[in-house]
Amino acid sequence: MEASALNFFIACVTAAGFGIAVAAFGCGLGQGMGLKAAVEGIARNPESSGKVTVTMLIGLAMIESLCIYALVIALILIYAHPQAAAIAGLLGGGAAH
Repeated sequence: MEASALNFFIACVTAAGFGIAVAAFGCGLGQGMGLKAAVEGIARNPESSGKVTVTMLIGLAMIESLCIYALVIALILIYAHPQAAAIAGLLGGGAAH
């Protein structure tokens, strides 16, 4: 039971790491493309800079929230799984119940 709990924990940590990596890569690409388009739009029409900037900031916040959601799911995978007590006992972090 303890070896399978440790294998499950290793799988969760690996999945969380890959999930954060993919989310950060995707969010970085999305934010870069959005910023590029906003700067090009302002360069073509400088009078619209106020509206474009506000819309860009709202869009960047929405994109960043997707990465934060991935972080929350990764933390849940690492810290809130059903075999946490068995892993803590195996690693010496407390009594397993």
